[in-house]
Amino acid sequence: MQIGIIQQHNTPDIEQNRLRLGEKILNLAADGAELVVLQELHDSLYFCQVESVDNFNLAVSIPSETTEFYSEIARKAGVVLVTSLFERRAPGLYHNTAVVFDTDGSMAGRYRKMHIPDDPAYYEKFYFTPGDLGFEPVQTSLGKLGVLVCWDQWYPEAARLMAMKGAELLIYPTAIGWESSDTPEEKSRQRDAWMTVQRGHAVANGLPVVTVNRVGHEQDPSGQTAGIQFWGTSFVAGPQGELIYVAPDNEEALAVINVDMHRSEQVRRWWPFLRDRRIENYSDITRRFID
Repeated sequence: MQIGIIQQHNTPDIEQNRLRLGEKILNLAADGAELVVLQELHDSLYFCQVESVDNFNLAVSIPSETTEFYSEIARKAGVVLVTSLFERRAPGLYHNTAVVFDTDGSMAGRYRKMHIPDDPAYYEKFYFTPGDLGFEPVQTSLGKLGVLVCWDQWYPEAARLMAMKGAELLIYPTAIGWESSDTPEEKSRQRDAWMTVQRGHAVANGLPVVTVNRVGHEQDPSGQTAGIQFWGTSFVAGPQGELIYVAPDNEEALAVINVDMHRSEQVRRWWPFLRDRRIENYSDITRRFID
């Protein structure tokens, strides 16, 4: 599969961000991309650095003019497109939602982010209700896509459940970066851990992983912190965790990466982790903690 990724530095101009993405999607399609993956909350700046009720005005309904825009781009480009939107489901009820469009522009499915962080400068619990659609792969003309979102990256249970339901690819739209006060050593440890855990999902499930992160500095509107330096480093890993592509950490990136989808079947024959799972002994996994 030819997979296109767009690692972008956003501005406050939402319309311009969308137009830039639309142009890049068409360029990737012209270069042979069949699937294009966008970063988390790609239309705007990362507004979760502060808690402000005014930011709920950024949310869009599904369907809406926004989904129509991406639907038309997917149809025009002839690609499967993975988007990441701030969903207004109802007054006072909002989700962080990945919407997948098929090559004909139809909405193939959606995934609502399940794991919601609440850290300094990542106040997502203020905005997002945890997803209620489960860990269900999205069926597209290219196959079943296991679409998850950012903080979901740290949870092996999410990746496993997607794999168990037939996902052929794990996809993570992402917005993660460094706090300016961290030391260079700590920054390196954080990014290495982030890549390592996702490569582990690839290995444990015998599936390729596609992660697309935003890049560049975004100011904290409150002025309480020095903002977030999003570390880019979007990457594609194969089913043995091998790195097929890694984007730079300090600039935008546009790339088409060839992933051998047949390799997963062979890797699972060598390493039959699903076969050897001792499911009769895993009931405690649903408990919060074992005292």
